[in-house]
Amino acid sequence: MTDAMTNPIDTTAPAVPDHEAGRQAARESFHGRGLTDGQFQEAWAIAGIIHGKIHQTGSFRDPLTDYAHAFARAQKFDALRGEAIIRDVYAGRQGQTMDQTRKQLDAAAEALPDIAKTRALDCAEAIGQLIQAPPTQPFYKAYDRAAVTLAKELNITQTGAKALMKEVFEAHHQKDLYAHGKEIEAAYHKPVRDAEIAERKAEQSQSRSRSQSRA
Repeated sequence: MTDAMTNPIDTTAPAVPDHEAGRQAARESFHGRGLTDGQFQEAWAIAGIIHGKIHQTGSFRDPLTDYAHAFARAQKFDALRGEAIIRDVYAGRQGQTMDQTRKQLDAAAEALPDIAKTRALDCAEAIGQLIQAPPTQPFYKAYDRAAVTLAKELNITQTGAKALMKEVFEAHHQKDLYAHGKEIEAAYHKPVRDAEIAERKAEQSQSRSRSQSRA
């Protein structure tokens, strides 16, 4: 039995990628050359965020527009140039354009391996275990973690991974994955969360009482 099957969801911290080669390529790009160190650092960070957005949803247009406007607002150039800068830095950082990244994810989704549905079911069924495991967590966090694991394995978007998990879980169990997860959340996570909230309120009340008594 493989590690993936015995522990279907990766709960380890993500590895930090080595972008040194990409950093040099981005710095020497047409727009990268003219940036100050501070401008480059900001564009580099934005490029990383947009890369994450593409892997989440398969789209970059809205994030690119929003971040280009925010980037340009404090600089002496307009949003169109801000967008061109970010595109150049992204291409250097990732070794491909934003659209190439998107198309790569789309192509993978169209050619899923035979094991894709089995792994999707593994990850979907493991969501309940994640919710229950101390210190417990809400459904949305466990669902997202499962989606990140499956998306990385299949090289598809996290949105696509969630849709695939939902599809195979419902086909196998005749039950909606969201409803299933929320039931487990209500049974295991909500009581823990409610107790934490009550404890926090009690501490705040005691703190106010002590402050008033000293006044």
